[in-house]
Amino acid sequence: MTPVPPFSPAAPGYVVLAAYRPPVELFTRQLRSIQAQTLDAFRCVVVADGGVEEVRSVVTRAVGDDERFRVIGFEERVGFYRNFERGLAQVPPDAPWVALSDQDDMWRPEKLATLVPSLADASLVSGQARVVTYPGDVVVSASTHRRAVSPTALMLQNQFSGALCVFRGSLLRAALPFPSSTGPAQVHDHWLAVCAVAADGTRVIDRVVQDYVQHGSNVLGEADAARLGWRETLRRRREAVRAEGNAPILRALARSVYVVNAGWAEVMADTLRSRMDTAVARDLAEDFGGRRRGVRPLRRIFGAVRRGEVSLRNALVYLVGGASWTWVGGRRSAS
Repeated sequence: MTPVPPFSPAAPGYVVLAAYRPPVELFTRQLRSIQAQTLDAFRCVVVADGGVEEVRSVVTRAVGDDERFRVIGFEERVGFYRNFERGLAQVPPDAPWVALSDQDDMWRPEKLATLVPSLADASLVSGQARVVTYPGDVVVSASTHRRAVSPTALMLQNQFSGALCVFRGSLLRAALPFPSSTGPAQVHDHWLAVCAVAADGTRVIDRVVQDYVQHGSNVLGEADAARLGWRETLRRRREAVRAEGNAPILRALARSVYVVNAGWAEVMADTLRSRMDTAVARDLAEDFGGRRRGVRPLRRIFGAVRRGEVSLRNALVYLVGGASWTWVGGRRSAS
């Protein structure tokens, strides 16, 4: 695939909101914050992962007869990764921009107006969020401190939360369908950011554009795929081990470490290369794909560590994951 064409806002953009048993108060607040955007030329597709009528009822009460909002739904639950994929499949190919929305945050009125213009210079743009608790509205952090990093660093440590981003609609030509990886590794915003960095790059605007709400039902919370703490890392490891079923414990442990880190990076790199022919896509496939070899990937990884783009822990977990799976005789493929 050739690089995506230049950004041109010739039609309304799209907001894709994934919903699963949303807390009514938070969901209502979020819908109204989207409705109140100062950049109001958009369509909002609410994708219900089960419980379609309940979601539709809340949307109707929240935004009334606002024709910009549409609810689609599926009774078969597929989880947030595939639900966002289903929502993005509803976006027409000529949509100039797309924003993703969680069901329980709250956007500031100028969010879209702040982020969308920067798509003239980058394929994906992120703002910052204020992290607050619910209930109580206690400010946990004044900013999420997202930052743009090199393609190598992005593969190892995601810096982009989908709820904070807008991206060019044309990026979906490479991003859909989402790649498949086993276990809990696959993350939609990481994949979209990798597609963007291989197209016309990413940008982070250091301005708070929404509240990122932390409560008991968050899927990942602020300790997301970009910044997993040890507790979250161990949780994902346990899920990956369980996904191995009755495999011998040593093999299950090795594969679980591999799948969550090196395996997911491998799937992204190889899928990207099959869909996009850019210098960055070629480099990522050579450094992280199934046929990676030589010392260049190591030099680039530890260069990212020296620059402070990636933690030493994340780099070592990635390297150990790939080595451990090879050590027990596994194939270099997580798909």
